[in-house]
Amino acid sequence: MNIGKENETIEFKKSTSELKEGVISLSSMLNKGGKALLYFGVRNDGEVVGQQTGEDTERKISEVISNAIEPAIIPTIKEKETPEKKKYIEVSAEGSDYPYSAFGMYYIRSADQDKRATRESLKKMFAASGFDFILENKSNRQDLHFTQLVSLLTSKGLHVSSQPAFIRNEKLVNGNGEFNQMAELVSDESDVSIKVVRFSGKDKTGISQRKEFGEKCLILAMQLAMDYVEIINETKVDMSKPQRVDIPLFDFQAFKEAWINACLHNDWHDLTPPAIYIFADRIEIISYGGLPLGLSEENFFQGDSHPVNKALQTIFTQLDYAEQTGHGVPVIVKAYGRNAFQISENFINVTIPYSFVPEWAIATERLNEEKGLLNRTQKVVLDYLKSNPSSTSEEVAKAIGVSTSTVRKTFVKLKKTGFIKRHGSKRDGYWRFRNEINS
Repeated sequence: MNIGKENETIEFKKSTSELKEGVISLSSMLNKGGKALLYFGVRNDGEVVGQQTGEDTERKISEVISNAIEPAIIPTIKEKETPEKKKYIEVSAEGSDYPYSAFGMYYIRSADQDKRATRESLKKMFAASGFDFILENKSNRQDLHFTQLVSLLTSKGLHVSSQPAFIRNEKLVNGNGEFNQMAELVSDESDVSIKVVRFSGKDKTGISQRKEFGEKCLILAMQLAMDYVEIINETKVDMSKPQRVDIPLFDFQAFKEAWINACLHNDWHDLTPPAIYIFADRIEIISYGGLPLGLSEENFFQGDSHPVNKALQTIFTQLDYAEQTGHGVPVIVKAYGRNAFQISENFINVTIPYSFVPEWAIATERLNEEKGLLNRTQKVVLDYLKSNPSSTSEEVAKAIGVSTSTVRKTFVKLKKTGFIKRHGSKRDGYWRFRNEINS
């Protein structure tokens, strides 16, 4: 009899001789998703091989679990039997009092493996259990003021009766009565600086502009960054159809949802802010922390919300930047698909592609050509040609791993800007370079 496969919530052990390893798996699975199924008498492939049991077998398993796992859990232990009369034991448990340790160590499940919990995964466990780091951690500064936040709240019809009440209601102090990291984020003196970097091409080799919105309330800095990006969202007019069609460079609503989510759900524990990177063909929004514990990618794309900064979300909601419906991610997916998201344990990157090549990107490229600046592909091609001056476009493409058409287009640009010149025929000729051409 086969009972399935191991995964993030199911673990098989051949016998109770592996009881310690099984208890570690139990804590690991609980830390991953709050549910765990552990079987004794089952091979790794799910085949039931049987387990010898006695009157005290279940009691011994329960005692080891009780002594090894902290905080304590109450497992359900059942003896089962296959049609072939092979006995095996099922141990099930549920809990959300993260993190759970086993024999004094912390583990977390990854597929069907138990791994030592990293600092990042431990932080997620504490957050999932309701611990809010930015509320408990003391701010680096205690001379904080909140004029900007009060003004924003007042503009929404929310009146602040008194400073002490305001600080208490918005949870800006920790248990010791000190300004916390949350207070630092939303204060007038916030040291967190939102960065918007504009690159001159499709990669990060050249920066054309760098804007920083800092030393102000996070919400205000977030809005200023959003306003800056909205300015570059130029519109192209399509006159090929019976009625005029205005095509925006990108879906601003999708960008707005991605950016607000990045600022709200960012891991602010280390006060590392999210960032916006503007390229010639796309915008990237990066935030730190990855998905919260217990939220699968499937549920994430469906719009399920597991806020890790609950007090900060309250302020965002008061200012109409966030709501509880969880529609932000579905809005982005509808516009650009799931491939717009790159998700890892430590960050989420959202890519917003352009509908067409913007005029400012074309102008930047022309300016770079006039200045003799090269992009990454052009530099690679030029460097290769200097070492292999008789190479054809096919040979260059094969050597550097790009298409022949890309190399040919690069040749045209390099010739146009005076970096190279062909001497002789395609078959028997060779390339000459700027210093040789002008000499």
